Amino acid sequence: MTNDIGNIIYNAFKTATKRSTSKSEIDSWVNSLQYMDRVLNDSDIPQDTGVSIEYHLPQSSKRIDFILTGQDQQRRDTVILVELKQWQQAQLTDSDAIVITQFKHGLRETPHPSYQAWSYKCLLENYNATVQEEHIQLFPCAYLHNYEEDGVISNNFYAEYISKAPLFLKPDACKLQEFIKANVKYGDKTQIMYRIDHGKIKPSKNLADQLLSMLRGNEEFVLIDDQKTVFETAIRLAKSSSEKKKHVLIVEGGPGTGKSVVAINLLVALTERDVVVQYVTRNSAPRLVYEAKLTGSFKRSHISNMFSGSGSYHAIAPNCFDCLIVDEAHRLNEKSGMFSHLGENQIKEIIKASKLSVFFIDEDQKVTLKDIGDKEEIRRWAATCKAEVVELSLESQFRCNGSDGYLAWLDNTLQIRKTANEIMDTRGYDFRIIDSPAELHEMIRGKNKEKNKARMVAGYCWKWISKKKPVLRDIVIGSYKATWNLDSDGQAWIIKPDSVDEIGCIHTCQGLEVDYIGVIVIHSILQEKTTKEPMVKFLELLNT
Repeated sequence: MTNDIGNIIYNAFKTATKRSTSKSEIDSWVNSLQYMDRVLNDSDIPQDTGVSIEYHLPQSSKRIDFILTGQDQQRRDTVILVELKQWQQAQLTDSDAIVITQFKHGLRETPHPSYQAWSYKCLLENYNATVQEEHIQLFPCAYLHNYEEDGVISNNFYAEYISKAPLFLKPDACKLQEFIKANVKYGDKTQIMYRIDHGKIKPSKNLADQLLSMLRGNEEFVLIDDQKTVFETAIRLAKSSSEKKKHVLIVEGGPGTGKSVVAINLLVALTERDVVVQYVTRNSAPRLVYEAKLTGSFKRSHISNMFSGSGSYHAIAPNCFDCLIVDEAHRLNEKSGMFSHLGENQIKEIIKASKLSVFFIDEDQKVTLKDIGDKEEIRRWAATCKAEVVELSLESQFRCNGSDGYLAWLDNTLQIRKTANEIMDTRGYDFRIIDSPAELHEMIRGKNKEKNKARMVAGYCWKWISKKKPVLRDIVIGSYKATWNLDSDGQAWIIKPDSVDEIGCIHTCQGLEVDYIGVIVIHSILQEKTTKEPMVKFLELLNT
């Protein structure tokens, strides 16, 4: 009754998350929650129904707008997930679950609200052990309280997702009331959301482990928000691209935003549609890991036709491929071949070889001076090849427990960019600075016993003398001695069980996933001519 709901939620949000938020989000609370207040003003909805606002989904940076908890007629624990929208209009598209609507900076494509609510339900089901083990019922829905029925947002094209997450528009407040009352008969006397929030978080699915299942037609990853938009845009461009109408799609995304997940989903979906498509990386490590996972289930020729290195297109005729999906595009080189003597430019040759080229890129993750992959370079060669450029971004965070704050802290500490995150929020992380590499290695061995998902890595600061003489030790730090990963495993070393006893190179694990990583940072790095100020500052941080 204070008419101050925006500030009340904002203060609670700051207390819970230790960070601020935008005025537009505060305004959305003020504007949308008054409508939920009216809906809940019904004597048949129990007064002790639980309410949660802006609930942070596990393993992502996503939040659910509004949650109600209680029990149904059979006394089963029930959770209603409400996606609130202030939209007033939308436009139909021919892309699955995608609409066009007005945002602050203009019209753009975005997932249908019912798809969005359903995908959040899937995230909660997949990653929260309490929801799974206690069989808690989840009922998603979308409430567009400003939207008049126009036959667009409720179009039959979106019926599949509206059936999974009912859609309620401006005149439908009473229908939403009935939906709530049908699923919540009794209040929340068992603290359902507290049990969920304190439940064990299941690790996210490993992309390499799920690849075989995906190629067999199983849906392993539900694409969320901007992931879905990028995926459907690529599918649409693959349909419309031709020799005379080439396209280049640039997808920018930081670490953990799901670039590789979207790339592999695209590979699978386009292959099913009989599109001539390949997954391309300069770094062979991801390709070799994926190939190792598929060996025995697919013919070697079939596997090699799906995956390729970035240096194999200089001798390819124009437009041989319908689509080339380039993951880790920031790692592309100018020339190809072992001695960098083949071709003219890998970006040009990829665009030339395919009617549609999809570049997943993060310019901050370049590793060597030879890495030329950046957006401006891709745009330049697209213009030369007369290809139309479409640019999208992936912003939702799905790594490090979905924390943008963790990555912002790293950026600030390494002086990549100045952020407000000068201190790391350690909740939900096991981040430690260990004085002894031997102690660190023992910790990693212990973590690896859980699921074979823990490894040691270091920068390439020691010569690989054990490559020809396996009895030798490459890495020597005081009394600690170790070898680089065995040559017999190649760049698929990260999935070999015995490689936990070795050290992998940071260059050959990029784009791959583990649950725990031990990183050796040594002072001798400072002697390298390429050393920059951020490493000096980082080592000072480690010493303190």
